[in-house]
Amino acid sequence: MDVTLSHFIQQVVSNPALAVTTLLTLGVIFVNGWTDAPNAIATCVTTRCLRVRPAVIMAAVFNFFGVFLMTHFNASVASTISNMVDFGTDTHAALIALCAALFSIVVYSVGASMLGIPTSESHSLIAGLSGAAIAIQGGIAGINMGEWVKVLYGLVASLLLGFGIGWLVCKAVTLICAGLDRRRANGFFTYAQIAGAAANSFMHGAQDGQKFIGVLFLGMAFCNGQSSVAGVLIPVWLMILCSTIMGVGTSVGGEKIIKSVGMDMVRLEKYQGFSADLSSAVCLLVMTVLGIPVSTTHTKTSAIMGVGAVRRLSAINFAVVRDMMLTWVFTFPGCGIISFVMAKLFMFLF
Repeated sequence: MDVTLSHFIQQVVSNPALAVTTLLTLGVIFVNGWTDAPNAIATCVTTRCLRVRPAVIMAAVFNFFGVFLMTHFNASVASTISNMVDFGTDTHAALIALCAALFSIVVYSVGASMLGIPTSESHSLIAGLSGAAIAIQGGIAGINMGEWVKVLYGLVASLLLGFGIGWLVCKAVTLICAGLDRRRANGFFTYAQIAGAAANSFMHGAQDGQKFIGVLFLGMAFCNGQSSVAGVLIPVWLMILCSTIMGVGTSVGGEKIIKSVGMDMVRLEKYQGFSADLSSAVCLLVMTVLGIPVSTTHTKTSAIMGVGAVRRLSAINFAVVRDMMLTWVFTFPGCGIISFVMAKLFMFLF
C-alpha cells in the first residue's frame, strides 16, 4: 500500500469519495480542537493561573505534540478505531460508507446542537462508523466486538477512574499540604497547574487526534483497494497534517467551554485544579496506552467531580452528570441510525 503524500494527493484529486472523506475528517478534527481541547485548560484559566489567550496557545502547541508524538510511538487508539468495524471486501462501497459515516456525524452534531442535546465527537465517530458498517454488511457482522468492547470499557473507565483518581489525588494533596503556608502553597500550585494543563492538552491530542487519524488512514486503505490497515504503519506526514489541523482549531479559542467546565460544575481552588488536571492526564495516558478510546471531556469532568467530592458531594453540579448520561443515551443510537440510513442512501446513489 502506497502511503506517500504525493500518492495521497493524486488519489484525493481523482476520487471524489476520498476527497469528501478527507475534508469531513479534517473538518471534524478542526472542530474537535476548537470545541473540545479547551476542556484541557479550563481549570487552569478559571483558577487564574493563566490568562485565556496564553492558555489557548499553550493548548494548541501541546495538542499538536500529543497527536504527533503519541501516534508515532503508540498508535493503539488509532488501531482500535480502524479495526473495530468491518466494511467488507468491496473497497469502493466501503469508502462510500465511510464517507456516509462522517457525513452523519456532521448531521447529528448540527441537529443535536439545535435541540440542545449534549454531544461528544468521540462517541459520534464510534456510532457513525458502527452504523455504516452494519449497513454495508447487512447486520451485526460489521462490528468487530473484540475491538468494540473497548469502547464499553472506556465509557465506564473514564467515569470511574477519572472520579476515583481525582478524589485520591486531591485527598492526598489536602493531607500533605495541611500545615503549609497558604500563600506559598498557592505559588507552587500555580506553576504545577500550568504543567498539569499542558499534560492534559498533550493527552487530548493523543486520544482524539488518533481517533480521526485512524479514520482517514482507513479511507486511504479503501482507496488503495485494501479492506484493512493491518500491518501498515501510519505515515509521518499524516500525523503532522492532523496534529496541525487540531492545533489550529484549538487556537481559535473556546472561552464559553472553559467557563462551563471550569466554573459552572465545581468552584475550584488552585490545589484542586492541579489535582483534577493531574488525575485526568494520568487516566487518559493509561487509556491511550491500552488502546481504549474515551471521551476526553467526560474524563476531565469526572476528575473534577472527584476533586469536588473531597470537600462535599453538594459541591458538584449534578446537571453536568445528567448531560454526560444524555450524551451516552442519545449519541450512540441517534448517530448510529443516521449513519446507517446515510450509508444505504450513499451506496444507492453512488
